[in-house]
Amino acid sequence: MTRTLVVRLDSTGDVLLAGPAVRAVAASSAYVAMLCGPQGAAAAEILPGVDRTIVWEAPWVGFDPPPLDPDDVRAVVGDLARLRFDRAVVLTSFHQSPLPTALLLRLAGVAAIAADCEDYPGSLVDLRHRRAPGRHEAEAALDLTRAAGFPLPPHDDGRLRVLPPPDLRHLTGPDPYVVVHPGAAVPARATGPAVLAAAVRALAGSGRRVVVTGGPAEKELTAEVAGAHALDLGGRTDLRALSAVLAAADAVVAGNTGPAHLAAAVGTPVVSLFSPVVPAERWRPFGVPHLLLGRQDAPCAASRARVCPVEGHPCLDTLTGAQIAAAVDRLTSGVPGPGGQFPPARPSTRKVSS
Repeated sequence: MTRTLVVRLDSTGDVLLAGPAVRAVAASSAYVAMLCGPQGAAAAEILPGVDRTIVWEAPWVGFDPPPLDPDDVRAVVGDLARLRFDRAVVLTSFHQSPLPTALLLRLAGVAAIAADCEDYPGSLVDLRHRRAPGRHEAEAALDLTRAAGFPLPPHDDGRLRVLPPPDLRHLTGPDPYVVVHPGAAVPARATGPAVLAAAVRALAGSGRRVVVTGGPAEKELTAEVAGAHALDLGGRTDLRALSAVLAAADAVVAGNTGPAHLAAAVGTPVVSLFSPVVPAERWRPFGVPHLLLGRQDAPCAASRARVCPVEGHPCLDTLTGAQIAAAVDRLTSGVPGPGGQFPPARPSTRKVSS
């Protein structure tokens, strides 16, 4: 059995989507560590199969990467070398290069490195895998680990998963409820607060209890969206606590952001308010019933823009609160709608036990 390092250096959602690949590695390894950036560390801590999380902010990843610091590079190389990894799997998105990371791992003495790589890797990568076109991020990561000799065990369905969440009914109140998560890592992927506040009113008007979630920096946003019609939990949950809030929900309304993937990891259906700046086939909620809302043919499609390049943010801000509430109704009743995808459901384990 080997000591294996799995690398995913970017955001919370990216690390959550790596979860099935991590479990595949763990099934054939004696010890698994995950090297991730500060934005993904909390997600790595709740992934099954991870024995240790190593946090390092790489200068080639993220929206505002730090400058290259030779002393910092030497320190992380030393830390990795002391852990004596036999093999490493470098997970990246389709537009990222694994080669800077592979160089780091070679300096740390890792003998066998696998990565999806379009560029010529020289001697930096031992298994140069080619990513299949159109694969979802979670599937592409599994393709790579399988090629590297780490298949999923037969009993594993390959869906997203996190460690069992705590019982937070003292915070959320009783079931049932719907979660609305208005925030996103970049503005281009966020639906306007006026639209989401209208959705909260429509959901509450139909008799649903609504919980609004967000991080510490999003308290003003969550207060605006919740208004007088929803429970505002803005800034009151870390990632593990958020997993509990999402696990007990009937459905989650969120953009293409980490909490949408966390909802999938706890088995909760998602109404995905999806901006087409990145392809939905790669980033839509994985392995749970979900509906995509938003104009996928908007002029911003495939632009990877962080700030909407089109006046009025038409891909998302033309939605209405009534449309979002109707999507929640369709999703929770099992009736698919346009743009929806209802994969076969596994037996539900998402409700917090009494």
